[in-house]
Amino acid sequence: MNAFLLSYTVSGAQKITTESNDDLEVLVTEESGRHTVTLRAKNEICLFLFAQSFPFSPHKDDLYFFNGYQSWTDTKECTPAERERDVNKVPRFLLNAFAFDRYGDASFYSYDKHLLHGYDVFYCKGKREKYILNLNYTRAYLLIELHKKKKTLNLFSDYNGYKVAAGTEFTVADYYLTDSVADGMEYFNTVFPRKNTPKIFGYTSWYNYYQNINEDIVLRDLAALDKQFNLFQIDDGYATKVGDWLSVDANKFPHGLKPIVDAAHEKGLNAGIWLAPLVAEAESELFQTRKELFKRDANGEFVKCGSNWSSFYALDLDNPDTRAYIQKCLHHYADMGFDFFKLDFLYAANLVVSEGTSRSMAAESAYAFLRECLGDKIILGCGATVFNCIDKFDYLRIGPDVSLIFDDVWFMRHMHRERISTKVTLQNTVYRSFFNDRLFGNDPDVFLLRDDNIKLSAKQRRALITLNALFGSVLMTSDNLGQYDEGKRKLLSGALDLFYNAQVTGYARKGNIIEIAYTVNEQTQTIKYDTKRGILL
Repeated sequence: MNAFLLSYTVSGAQKITTESNDDLEVLVTEESGRHTVTLRAKNEICLFLFAQSFPFSPHKDDLYFFNGYQSWTDTKECTPAERERDVNKVPRFLLNAFAFDRYGDASFYSYDKHLLHGYDVFYCKGKREKYILNLNYTRAYLLIELHKKKKTLNLFSDYNGYKVAAGTEFTVADYYLTDSVADGMEYFNTVFPRKNTPKIFGYTSWYNYYQNINEDIVLRDLAALDKQFNLFQIDDGYATKVGDWLSVDANKFPHGLKPIVDAAHEKGLNAGIWLAPLVAEAESELFQTRKELFKRDANGEFVKCGSNWSSFYALDLDNPDTRAYIQKCLHHYADMGFDFFKLDFLYAANLVVSEGTSRSMAAESAYAFLRECLGDKIILGCGATVFNCIDKFDYLRIGPDVSLIFDDVWFMRHMHRERISTKVTLQNTVYRSFFNDRLFGNDPDVFLLRDDNIKLSAKQRRALITLNALFGSVLMTSDNLGQYDEGKRKLLSGALDLFYNAQVTGYARKGNIIEIAYTVNEQTQTIKYDTKRGILL
């Protein structure tokens, strides 16, 4: 194993070591590509950082996969010449006003034009192959960083002052490393065997009406669904404010949501609901009247998570009263009969964490709590740190929101890496596809075939439904199917054939083109997707 260092404190004194000393004993094992570093504390220590570096010379033709920080973070195979967008380059007054730096890791990771980075899984294909998989993800993320100028591959795990008691052992690093991507993928598939995740074909209200939903719209679109569907999900817009989950807008839903649950069940569909259980917006009654339930940072300021709605803030999961409120809200909808819960903006769980807890530990605790609250209900996570969702959620969104314009409005392209974008989410759909049915069922977000209220071209809409059907375990739409003509119904039928019967056998990037091979109904097919134009060639 290459040299590494550990950063820690003893009795408040900062120390760095590369080997055993009077404070701790370091045990290093390496077997069949698995590298483990364990420490035995002789005195109580506060662990801060594990760091390791390898010589690594990038080649211009290499392709690097860096897994983005959370669900929405742009993730693809990239060349060494490409750069990661640093939202901190945005004028400070915009960051302060809209909190664009809060959606991903920009508030705690220092971006640099010479760096490419990601979390927990990495590979390089080309002149020099490399594959790394973090096996210690429940304790700390493994940040994997390529320094193009220094020609090094760097590994970091931040423990944020985690206390290791005297006389105890603690694994600070545990990862698999190989110089073969094929061997790495085989190892990944061994560690994470198939789950046989059920396929979801469903409707969600968001991408047509956004918050402008009401009882008439929802029931009309529900009536248009046929027996091929198995889920009907109400998205944001039913509550009076985000965070006030027990207050349904009576002007929009005068009879509440229970009749809609019953109507979905009468059609043989699971009933789904959207919540963002770990946040509340500034104008919510919860934030206005119960500020003790909200997380504060080291300066005593409330933890702002972004600019959606009237801006929104993280709830404090270290407070038992906060957990009681979240549990009450989730139980309310579970008891109403909802079968499926889309839980959103979950990155709020570890945007700011207390000293002594790593970001991964905070997310593990939060997501486990949500699973505990909902028992055996179906959970789709969204806006969540990826590896923490393993064994917590049934499905996970693996890209940002689909946009009604292919790459969103021009100025948003200069903002955070988690911005809405059909262009970005389709790339995530392809490159995160090896997670599908192993970590969880992949949700690539919706397809949209309608002609109104959309600026995606017909060819882009065809590419969207095709790639979603090939690579995901969830196929959702926000269209009113009652408005589909024969051509759209035929396109949907073909996509459903791919969704249930196709098996992707490989994909490869060549410039702006991704070549995709798959089998369906015992026939081998190949398609080419143009990532720049968003169409199939």
